Amino acid sequence: MFFAVSKVFWLLVQPISLVLLLILAAIALVAFHRRRLAIGALSVAALIVGFGAFTSLGYVLIQPLEDRFALPQAEPASVRAIVMLGGATKARPSTARQTVALNDAGERLTTTLWLARRYPEASIVLSGGGGLLAGDTESEAETARRFFLSMGIADERLVLEGESRNTIENAEFTRALIGSGTGETVLVTSAFHMPRSVGLFRAQGVDVIPWPTDYRSTGSQTLWLDVADPNGNFDTAATAMREWIGLAVYRLTGQIEDLFPAP
Repeated sequence: MFFAVSKVFWLLVQPISLVLLLILAAIALVAFHRRRLAIGALSVAALIVGFGAFTSLGYVLIQPLEDRFALPQAEPASVRAIVMLGGATKARPSTARQTVALNDAGERLTTTLWLARRYPEASIVLSGGGGLLAGDTESEAETARRFFLSMGIADERLVLEGESRNTIENAEFTRALIGSGTGETVLVTSAFHMPRSVGLFRAQGVDVIPWPTDYRSTGSQTLWLDVADPNGNFDTAATAMREWIGLAVYRLTGQIEDLFPAP
């Protein structure tokens, strides 16, 4: 139930949906001769598009998330398990063409590959089922398995967790595979996603070594006009909003102990 509700909620509150809803509201207001309210709705829609697509607002919002957990200052001497969270591949083309179609979080795979070669004795836990509300696709874990096999990683090192649909289930189902407590477990996910992920793994009693990847911000972002990549700007703003909202919802529902988990 939580999974379906969260998907529908985000479908409605993500920036592009808000813009569409405001435009539809403006049309309805005009039909009811409420022109001033209609203009107000259109003005808010314009502000969302303007600030989201043509400024660095998204990078300013995502930077604190990415800065929360740094890469380890010293590499661990040994690692027993490397846990990579799903979200780095495109489910439909990967399934249909039996390939590995990467999205903007593809560095999760390449970082995990580097760690797998750096720690050849470590098992590699690929956590990710289907994150779509509808559609018959293979699990993200199975897609990732195809990637690592093609890169020469032995199949016996791969532990597939292909049932999880969100980060809560990533943590819960991975714990069932590797157990709780401390002990040389590296967690690989996007830097902006690391605070929420660490909070949820801690809630399951799993103490992980965060290994953030897939950075979007420079670390010294300020708010300014940016017209070079409107689509990228808007996507980054939406991603940052989703993470901040996710942290708030998970804290309110008791899924994590801290609003903004810290090292």
